[in-house]
Amino acid sequence: MDLALVNGRVMTDAGLEEGLAVRLSGEHIAAVGPAAEVSAGAAVRDLGGALLLPGFIDVQVNGGGGVLFNDAPTPETIAAIGQAHRRFGTTGFLPTLISDDLSVLEAAIVAVRQALAAGAPGVLGVHIEGPFLSPRRKGIHELSKLRAMDEPAFRILTSLQAGRTLVTLAPEATNPETIQRLADAGVVVSAGHTNASYATVRAALARGLTGFTHLFNAMSPLASREPGVVGAALEDLMSWASLIVDGKHVDPVVLKIALRCRPKNRFILVTDAMPSVGAASKSFVLQGKKITVKGGVCIDEHGTLAGSDLDMASAVRNAVKMLGLDLAEASRMASRYPAEFLGLGAEMGRIAPGYRADLALVDEGVQVLETWVGGEDSAEAAGSPAGVARRG
Repeated sequence: MDLALVNGRVMTDAGLEEGLAVRLSGEHIAAVGPAAEVSAGAAVRDLGGALLLPGFIDVQVNGGGGVLFNDAPTPETIAAIGQAHRRFGTTGFLPTLISDDLSVLEAAIVAVRQALAAGAPGVLGVHIEGPFLSPRRKGIHELSKLRAMDEPAFRILTSLQAGRTLVTLAPEATNPETIQRLADAGVVVSAGHTNASYATVRAALARGLTGFTHLFNAMSPLASREPGVVGAALEDLMSWASLIVDGKHVDPVVLKIALRCRPKNRFILVTDAMPSVGAASKSFVLQGKKITVKGGVCIDEHGTLAGSDLDMASAVRNAVKMLGLDLAEASRMASRYPAEFLGLGAEMGRIAPGYRADLALVDEGVQVLETWVGGEDSAEAAGSPAGVARRG
């Protein structure tokens, strides 16, 4: 039977609206409109005045729930990561592999292919972050794993054949022709961990580069006589830039300036989350390095940033509190814009008829109460009676 969600404030393209009901039919949204009209003949769920948002889409998730994708690139690891992040409103994600051997990259892509085939909740594809990165801007990535792009790597990166493949690379670790080939093969190419010049980035943008991974972090900065990667990103109005809004990776003032430089609908929120998200333990091992969460940020013994302890609900809250965005815009940066970045804007990221029923129910403080992924609510997914879960 169809389900009508009533008595909630619904985040539509116009912003939060009252008096609307959302009808779910199978995996999709069948209708959005006046409650009496939309709920006729359906089971009814009273949302108690809570806020109904499009589910969050996180394109950079290294781990969660105590597990790291690099440690065990398997469907079981992917499922555990998805379950941990779903509690914080993430209904779509890309499990992310940081720089590693090609054999590990291949295993990760096989695992994602299997997860997609099995219908694992929320899995949209894979994000391969490295190893085609700049040694000068490697951050926490292991130097010994870094390499230039070659044909064996290209074949692996284009082998998923389902879902979406996002690759973060340094443009100087490859060439414009290879970037074009990746884009032509359906790979979403993003620049990150790069010391490239402005001219090198512009050449990559002309051949298929469409994104910038965690803007400002691990990239050549904007300078007076060399605009660098940051300058190229801020100048270009069509590419996408992901932001880690935790107040630690980038000063909020810098992010506010960036938001004034280019259209807001070309920014997306990401977490760059590590195993500590959704886990009791706030330390873990990353490729032999002990990482500890201190002051809300993941660092190694030398103080090098190592991903984040951020979840998407917190990222949305921070975008409102730290950047001065209204909730509607922050919500779009966590749902609609990431979907569009991945080429999925016609399928998900909005509460509208025909879209996937991926939803997050939150309170006034954007604390997640419940989620739906493909029409299945979190209570059902956890095996408890439908409609009683208060934490997604």
